[in-house]
Amino acid sequence: MQARSIFQNISPIDHRYSLSEKNLFDALVPWISEEAAVSSCVKAEIALVKAHLTLRGQDTQEMLTALKKAEASIDPEMVYAEEEKTRHNIRALVNVLKKAVPEAVAPLVHLGATSVDILDTALAYRMKGVTRQVVLPLLKKLELALCDLVDREAETPQVGRTHGQHAVPITVGFALSEYVSRLGKSILEIDERSKQLKGKLAGAVGAYNATSVLIKDPEALERLYLSELGLEPSEHSTQLVEPEYLLRLLLEFNVAFGIIANLADDLRNLQRTEIGELRENFGADQVGSSTMPQKRNPWNSEHVKSLWKAFSPRVMTFFMDQISEHQRDLTNSASQRFVADYVAGFCQAVERMTSVVQGLGVDRERLMYNLRGGPGSEAGKPGEAGQAVRAGQGSGIVGGVLAEPAYILLAETGVSDAHEVIRRITLKAEQQALTFAEALEQEPEILARIGGKMAELGLVPSAADALFFFRQPERYCGLAVKKARTLAAKYRRLMSE
Repeated sequence: MQARSIFQNISPIDHRYSLSEKNLFDALVPWISEEAAVSSCVKAEIALVKAHLTLRGQDTQEMLTALKKAEASIDPEMVYAEEEKTRHNIRALVNVLKKAVPEAVAPLVHLGATSVDILDTALAYRMKGVTRQVVLPLLKKLELALCDLVDREAETPQVGRTHGQHAVPITVGFALSEYVSRLGKSILEIDERSKQLKGKLAGAVGAYNATSVLIKDPEALERLYLSELGLEPSEHSTQLVEPEYLLRLLLEFNVAFGIIANLADDLRNLQRTEIGELRENFGADQVGSSTMPQKRNPWNSEHVKSLWKAFSPRVMTFFMDQISEHQRDLTNSASQRFVADYVAGFCQAVERMTSVVQGLGVDRERLMYNLRGGPGSEAGKPGEAGQAVRAGQGSGIVGGVLAEPAYILLAETGVSDAHEVIRRITLKAEQQALTFAEALEQEPEILARIGGKMAELGLVPSAADALFFFRQPERYCGLAVKKARTLAAKYRRLMSE
């Protein structure tokens, strides 16, 4: 076949990304390239010949060596050239292979098989291989990088956010441990589902018609054939392997893809100028904008989300490939080929996300500045609190993230409308441009009740120290540190197992 420049390829996977992520591309080629598709079918045909020989007691070392040599000699170009004549891919492969194997076993090539006995089995072999040899190692590397980041930032205070608004304090490690947990469970699912992929040697309609003519126990022949490829038989086959084995694996890929895209979105938003808590690694010679020299765009996180947008919708095709009329039609013959593109796109996203996580910078000063409320907080000038509210900075009320513990502690003293009492104090703080602590200080009776309860619970040395607590929101973070470290340790252990 005529060679062409890489830049004449149509898919960006085969030019742009094969160059920028060469190591990843090279790792995928043995499993999901067209060369791999052909060679895996050759491997399946050779496995079938070996199974026949084993049952006949003719699997001598000399013959096995000859078969191995024949398998290595088949070039995809030879098969494609033969297909120009046959107009049938598997018959073309069989014709080429018969000429390569010893003459004595040529009649055994494809004997008792239908095309999909080879195609579906070869696909299962490749998908199991790419999952276990490429996808899972990539995912585990990302998971461990997240575990490291969670451990490092387990105690770093951060304001929590719900509905895009400041909520209550957490830590950076706690926020990221969400993704450690979600992705970790998905990795375990992918690992398990990759082991469940099946093959078949059940013939044209799955009833073992052809192999029943050849042998008393056709299922024994099937088991031997598949064991050579590290697979087991589908419980029930038509001309196709039950599609749900592959479907469930691909669906879990898509679950992991969505988790990674969600992480990318969170990291991207935390790099906004007005938030500025995190920062992607940016090379000395890297350019953020063709016209604005100051730009440091979070482009890697955006790239991950963009890949998810391109590939995640393909899950609909995976579902549609679940349906075949009666024992088989050919409506999956083209669409199923694009599973390779999906796997490549998913791996690209995982690889890119790992580089983001490994190089992520954390601005602790900015984190504290945002947590304490911005320009009216202890980090700034109290007189600017009203300006902060009007400009939409911080949480609206400086220190307002501690309204929750104030309400809960007040309720614990027996005040039934504690929520409403504290809500009015937050309104007063907003109207008078006060910090929450300042507004609370102007309510000595309420502050005394809260302080007394805090002292009783051991949260402060004495009731007089209550105001100090409300000026330091980072002290109110619940089990954030413990949860972060516990999850990082759990999933680091699971990844090593």
